[in-house]
Amino acid sequence: MDDAGGKSSTKYECLLFDMDDTLYPMSSGLNLACRKNIEEYMLRHLHIDENEVAKMCLDLYREYGTTMAGLKALGYEFDDDEFHAYVHGNLPYDALKPDPVLRNLLLSMPQRKIIFTNADKAHAAQVLSRLDLEDCFDGVICFETLNPNPSSKPVDYMNCSVDEDKEDSVPTQGEEGELECAPTDDTHDCNSLAPKSPILCKPSVEAIEAAIRIANVDPKKTIFFDDSARNIASGKAAGLHTVIVGSSTLVPGADHALNSIHNIKEALPEIWESENEEGEQVEQVIQSTAVETIVLA
Repeated sequence: MDDAGGKSSTKYECLLFDMDDTLYPMSSGLNLACRKNIEEYMLRHLHIDENEVAKMCLDLYREYGTTMAGLKALGYEFDDDEFHAYVHGNLPYDALKPDPVLRNLLLSMPQRKIIFTNADKAHAAQVLSRLDLEDCFDGVICFETLNPNPSSKPVDYMNCSVDEDKEDSVPTQGEEGELECAPTDDTHDCNSLAPKSPILCKPSVEAIEAAIRIANVDPKKTIFFDDSARNIASGKAAGLHTVIVGSSTLVPGADHALNSIHNIKEALPEIWESENEEGEQVEQVIQSTAVETIVLA
C-alpha cells in the first residue's frame, strides 16, 4: 500500500495490528464460538476425554499461546488445514459489520500497516472482508507465514493476495490459526520446561522477531497493537512500541492503552504527525487510497 502523503518523514514507519478482538470487540461472540469449536474438535477428532477437554483447552492456551500449538507439543497428530476448517468453519461471521470509522482512520495513516495474527489465511480474509478493511493493509502475517509447509513452493511474500479465489496465492498449509480463544487473564508465561511446540506463534518472542524480519521493519519505528497482555510483553521484549487494546489500564510492557481501536487518533496523534527539514511538527494530510491487501505468507 503506497504512502500517499509524500516524502515527509514520520516518527513511526510501520503499524503492526493484531486482528481478532483488536480490530473488533470480543463482544462479537467469535471468541467464545471458536473455543467451543476447538473443544468439540478435541473431543470428536482427537478422542480426548470429555471431562478433560475444557480444562486442557484452557491450560494449553495459557502454556503455548494457542490450544493448537499445545496439542502439537503433546504429540497429537492432525492436519492443520482440517483443524482450521473445523474451528473457523461455522463461526458467527455475520456478527462482524463494516466499520467505516476504523476504515477511514486506517486509510488516513501514512505508515505501512500490517496484520499480525495467529489465525490462518482463510479466517483473516473472512474477518477483514466482513469489516470492509481488506484494502486497508499492506500485508497479512498469519499462521502460514510463520509455519510454512515445507512441501510448498517458495512464495513472494510481497505479492500474495488475501483473495480466497486465488488458490495458489499462499502455501495451503493451515495455521495454528485459531482465534486467541483466551480467558480474560492471559498473563501466564510459557513454561520453558514444557514440551516445545513445533508451531511458531504469539506470544513467543521468536514469533514476533520473525514477523519483524518478514515485514522488514525497524522495531524502534514500529507500533504493535494487540489485545493480549502476553503478546504486548513479548512485543516490548522484541523492541516494538506497544499499545494494549481493549483496556484503559496499562499492562507490563505497554506504552499506551486503548479502550477501543477507535480511540487511536486521540491516544496517538503522533501517527499523523511528520517532521519537516527544520524538525518542526506539522500535520500531514493523507489522501485516502484503496489498494489490494497482500498476504505475507
